[in-house]
Amino acid sequence: MRTAFSIVLILHAFIHLIGFVKAFDLAEVKQLNNLISKPIGLLWMLACILLLTTAFMYLFKNNHWYLPGFAGLLISQVLILSQWHDAKFGTLVNLILLLLIVLAYGVNNFYSQYKSDVTLNLNRVNKVNSTILNEYDIQHLPDVVKKYIRLSGCIGQEKVTHFKVKFTGNIRANEQSAWMPFTSTQYNFMQTPTRLFFLNAVMKHLPVAGYHRFIDGNASMDIRLLSLFKVQYQAGGNMNQSETVTFFNDMCCLAPATLIDSRIQWLEVNGNDVCASFTNQGITIKAWLYFNDTGELINFISRDRYSFDAGKMLPWSTPLHDYKQLGTHKLMSKAETVYSYPDRQECYGTFQLNSVEYNCVTFN
Repeated sequence: MRTAFSIVLILHAFIHLIGFVKAFDLAEVKQLNNLISKPIGLLWMLACILLLTTAFMYLFKNNHWYLPGFAGLLISQVLILSQWHDAKFGTLVNLILLLLIVLAYGVNNFYSQYKSDVTLNLNRVNKVNSTILNEYDIQHLPDVVKKYIRLSGCIGQEKVTHFKVKFTGNIRANEQSAWMPFTSTQYNFMQTPTRLFFLNAVMKHLPVAGYHRFIDGNASMDIRLLSLFKVQYQAGGNMNQSETVTFFNDMCCLAPATLIDSRIQWLEVNGNDVCASFTNQGITIKAWLYFNDTGELINFISRDRYSFDAGKMLPWSTPLHDYKQLGTHKLMSKAETVYSYPDRQECYGTFQLNSVEYNCVTFN
């Protein structure tokens, strides 16, 4: 679709050269009957240049393609109105372009909120020097947690101050909803627990974007159709507690080196199972971590996460599978998110881990 519209837009742009050619008497032009002055002819050329620039920026996925597009659209449509009898069919292309520009503006504006939050936190955290994680740092942890940290390859690596994660997968609101394919990028920051998660999904063939924002203990979830129209928004106490659980889950599943954090209390050990609490901004949550004999974390279960679909707290788990080497670390590569009802378990998300980058410097 991107390529097809780009070709149509290129043809649309070149058609504007007819007005330039007629104005300067460069060739006989029968398509336009009205006289065109040379200044107006230059506007036809300008519209052509702007629309060509738009087409190539759009084709090669430059996020700011809509800027020359809007200028070209305005000039083009004014010129078409001046030659309406002969040029009116160009309005159809301009209407399609206008629709895409509105959508692109919505996407860019919504995404820029996320980018701004990430950049601000990166600028803060990149001033903090990280040291190397060693055996002394993990000596206070339960043996099974030590084993997990060693298995994951964290010893001898930098202590984690922040990390970036990319997922692909499928999500749904509940069992009655259709699965939606998605891609996501998130940044987590440890010093002041912050989780910035941006998701792009497809719902009934329409793009949906979502931004989960967790800063200073305050969380919000903003889901928008076409990045413009809010279809779901959540904030408040239940959201704050739920995102605290999610943040701790990220630490356990995606950044084992962070399990030395002093905000974690190791409460109980039962063989390969460990109960821990995590405290942030006056909110304390608990979870059980389940390990296999190899030392892999295979599940995380908390009863402190709120289900907005059910309207109450439900046991929430993230079964983990298929440990693989990702760069310098060995981590799970597949996971699910599951709520446990009294009569059933409901999986609402499947995740494929594509990449993890620790202590990254720039937004990308």
